[in-house]
Amino acid sequence: MKRSEIEQLLPQVFQRTALPGSPLSGLLDVMEDLHRRPEEALARLDETFDPRRTQDAFVSFLASWVDLDRLFEPRTTRSGEAQRSQVLPTGIGRLRELTANAAQLSRWRGTAHGLQRFLQIATGESAFRLVENQTADGKPRLYHLLVYAPENLQPHAALVDRIIVSEKPAHVTHELIFEPLRV
Repeated sequence: MKRSEIEQLLPQVFQRTALPGSPLSGLLDVMEDLHRRPEEALARLDETFDPRRTQDAFVSFLASWVDLDRLFEPRTTRSGEAQRSQVLPTGIGRLRELTANAAQLSRWRGTAHGLQRFLQIATGESAFRLVENQTADGKPRLYHLLVYAPENLQPHAALVDRIIVSEKPAHVTHELIFEPLRV
């Protein structure tokens, strides 16, 4: 709020005494300065809550609002307390995209399409294959899911497994198999 706008809110008797160099003039300048930072923050409010445009430090907080903090890696502090890291091992960009797509992904939770889409967004890879009701050696097995992932994601095996566990139906067992990319 500008000084002139604040001054207009004052009673007439105060407006007449707000002359340059007066104590009231100095107070109005301070009031204008106090309003500047909150007004700047309010002008950028949409940016703050957009996971694609917000500051890196705020992305994990937004992710926790949509229950994505369940994917953060567990770790132990020096004092022995269990904590979770604040980003995905695949990077802050992947977390931004997951957070931005969280509503859509929750619609498909528990389905093969939802699991595949979640894995694609979380890792940036699209070469996942899902095979239902079969074991790795080709034998039929009800309520079992084979997830074939590109072998370049092996360093992120724990993340991929956490995603599978959280996105598949609870009664379904699974195996995660890494395979070379097909050309």
